[in-house]
Order: sequence, then C-alpha cells, then structure tokens
Amino acid sequence: MFYSPWYFLLLLVVPLIAWRLFAARRKPTVRFSSVKLVRSLKPTLRQRLSWVPGALTIAAIICMIVGLARPRQGRQQTITDSEGIAIELVVDRSGSMQAMDFKIDGKNVDRLTAIKNVAGKFIIGGEGLDGRFSDLVGLITFAGYADGETPPTLDHEYLVSQLNNKQIVTQRSEDGTAIGDAISLAVEKLNALDARQKEKVKSKVIILLTDGENNAGQLDPIQAAELAQTMGIKVYTIGVGTRGQAPIPVTDPFSGRQTFQWMPVNIDEATLEKVASLSGGKYFRATDTDSLAKIYSEIDTLEKTKVEAHQFVDYQELAVQSFRAGRWTLPPILLVAILLLTARVLLQQTWLREMT
Repeated sequence: MFYSPWYFLLLLVVPLIAWRLFAARRKPTVRFSSVKLVRSLKPTLRQRLSWVPGALTIAAIICMIVGLARPRQGRQQTITDSEGIAIELVVDRSGSMQAMDFKIDGKNVDRLTAIKNVAGKFIIGGEGLDGRFSDLVGLITFAGYADGETPPTLDHEYLVSQLNNKQIVTQRSEDGTAIGDAISLAVEKLNALDARQKEKVKSKVIILLTDGENNAGQLDPIQAAELAQTMGIKVYTIGVGTRGQAPIPVTDPFSGRQTFQWMPVNIDEATLEKVASLSGGKYFRATDTDSLAKIYSEIDTLEKTKVEAHQFVDYQELAVQSFRAGRWTLPPILLVAILLLTARVLLQQTWLREMT
C-alpha cells in the first residue's frame, strides 16, 4: 500500500523527460562530397550503448516518484491484556465414584470419567465452552486424604493429561471422603500465588466435585469454607450422582465376573450448600452428563475473565528500508534511485562520455 499515492501523478512528466533525453538533436555539420564510406562503417559498442545514461536517468526518476508515494508494508499485531482468574479443581476419586450412573455417547461410564470429560472441555474449550486460556488452573484430588496434583498453571494441556491419568482408589486404606482437607489444601495453593506472581490475582475460585459426605481428614468442611471466605476465595460445590440409588460394579470373588449392585446415594447436600454460601459461591447438583456440562457452562459465565485486545500495525517504509521479495532482500527504493544516478554520471563522464 502507498501512504501518498497522489505523487504518482508525477509519472505523467516522465514521457516528456524521456523525449527530451532521447530526441534527435541538431548538431553542427561539415559538408562532404559523399558520406557513403562512413555509412558502411559498423557502429561501435559505445555507440550502441549511448542510450544507457538516459535510461538510467528515467529509471532513477521513476524510483524517486515511487519513493515519494511512500510504499509501506504493514504487519498487524495484537497484544492481549487480561485480568486472569486462578482456579483450583478439587476432584473426588473415592470408591463411590465407581457408580455407573453417567453416560457419554450413550455408553454408561463412572462418575470420575464423566468429570474428566466435562472438566477437560471447561479448561481447554469445546462443545459450547470457550476454555480458560488466560486463567491459572490447578488440580487437587482427594479420597481419604488430599493430594496436590498440579499447582495453578497456564499449561492446561498438561493439567488435563494429569486429570485423565487419575484413577478411583482401590485400596481400602486410602478410601474415604476428606472434603474439608481438600478445600483447605486448595485455599493454601491459591493463597500462595500472591507470593509467586508479580501482580496479585484478581479472583480466586475453587470448584469442588464430590459424590459423598465428609468422613475422613482432620478439617471440617465448614471450617475450611470459613478459611476460604477469610482469604476472599469463592467455592463452587457440585454434588455428583443420581438421586436415590446408583449401580456400582462389584466383582464376584468366586467367578471373577463383574456385576452391578444398586447402592444408596448419600450426598451431604446441606454441608455443600453451606460451604458454597459461606464463601460467596454456589451449590449445584449434577445427576447426569448433560447437567454436569450445564453447571460448568454456568460457572464459566459467572467467572468471566476480563480480556482486552489491543491491535496495532507496524509499518515498514520501503522507500528508506530494505525489504524481502521472495528469497531476495532488496535495498530501499531511494537508495536504488541514488545508485542509478551515480551509475549514469560515472558512465557519462568516463566510458560513454560524449565529445562536444
């Protein structure tokens, strides 16, 4: 593109300059009886190239006119400023998460598999969820005790892979539901961010997913919620599982065959509601995959990240800056004009000098 294309009107003068340079000039003559012998002589190389100085002059003038029109090459860049949110996913992997009361693509799956599927889309994006690309996201899993799997990070692919690798506990010594300890660990991880980050995180959120009631650990969930409230951290709680009873796979010790046994569902909804209310969050109940996806979609709407994109164009002035054309790097246009004029002067003053 050109910043001042009106300068191209000067090209109308170029034909007049060319006519002045190449038009035949009347020169003084001397009378001879016959020029037949002179006409039979072949012109020398210098005579055949006598037009070169004029052509160099025309090319230099055209380059100068193009330079005045200021050809520019723009490169658009975008800078994104965001007020990120720090999120801790706190996921229950106790034995009761084996209940096969969720479906993915028409196939029955356990609760943890359903959580992995929807939480991954919440973090990375997909199926109506935008993803949390500018947010720090961490992962904590718990059963009889809480484990910090991944600190809050922007490496969401790694975090999702860590979540997908988590399995439901099978050892009775590890089983249980330590909700209070898990919330407390999440508060600790989020609170430690202020010491690590250059700028204070604007908003901190815990998303707790569980299908049971607190029966392990040292800290009561209400005490953990009060701690979160003190630190300005919201806790969104999600009770996972159907109401009433749910099918749980059981292996026959004699035949080794797997069968399903219907077991009562015990979710301490009153405690989960109070935990959410105390911290300024919200309680949800997910009874199937669709409702779980809608819950994540609602949280995605409630906890929006403020993102501002600033666009600017960086222009390269081709008249005074070198530029690339394919594999070649070309000099500035005005430099080309100067080189052409220099070559014209040198040729006209040396090899192609005219005798007057």
